[in-house]
Amino acid sequence: MKLVALPAFSDNYIWMLHDGRRAVVVDPGDAAPVQAALEHDDLVLAAILVTHHHPDHVGGVDALRALLKGPVYGPAREAIPRPFTPLAGGEHVDVLGLDFEVIDVPGHTAGHIAYAQRGGAAAPILFCGDTLFSAGCGRLFEGTPAQMADSLARLNALPGDTQVCCTHEYTLSNLRFAAAVEPGNADIAAYAETCRRLREAGRPTLPSSLALERRVNPFLRCSVPEVAAAARSHDGRHDATGRDAVATLAALREWKNHYR
Repeated sequence: MKLVALPAFSDNYIWMLHDGRRAVVVDPGDAAPVQAALEHDDLVLAAILVTHHHPDHVGGVDALRALLKGPVYGPAREAIPRPFTPLAGGEHVDVLGLDFEVIDVPGHTAGHIAYAQRGGAAAPILFCGDTLFSAGCGRLFEGTPAQMADSLARLNALPGDTQVCCTHEYTLSNLRFAAAVEPGNADIAAYAETCRRLREAGRPTLPSSLALERRVNPFLRCSVPEVAAAARSHDGRHDATGRDAVATLAALREWKNHYR
């Protein structure tokens, strides 16, 4: 089974998983990279997985239907190009003989879902859309900090060797912010250097792994005292006493929204 990140637009990735004959793609905002990859490797498009409704994730769905030999799956509570098979947390889908669990992860959008595969490939796979990024998380366009905190906790409960397949190349900018939050974190500095070398070579920084994200991602580290203290010192709107993980995440997300 081969996992491929297809670049799209300026910083998107469309994930393709294939067995040499059949392929599934995730969040095809643009049909052209998918069509080119299918033709290059002589693959049949067996399914499309969608995590949320934003145009850069669904814009290519209709154009791919002529090539599609299977279903489009998407979140039941969002407006995905029809027809599609609606899914909600706790359900499972079988693609290419692999079982994917659907996880509700609202926050970035109200009905966002993720797909987690726990075995049968080289390592477990997580297609998380714009909920979890390497060293970051998605903006809260339709959800609350409490929802995002809960969603990230659900993803963080997956095995540490899970491959984190997020859909934007934001890693280096996220790591600059992570270093501002935890300037003494050696893991952040080491990972940033690795990612710089990858990008200089024209390669993606993704997939990451959950084990790595637990060491470098401030949004998964809200209970770490240094992270909470940094968020508290930067955000004077919240009570400095009794700060919980949700308040820390809210402060971090607001800080990140304006960080340059």
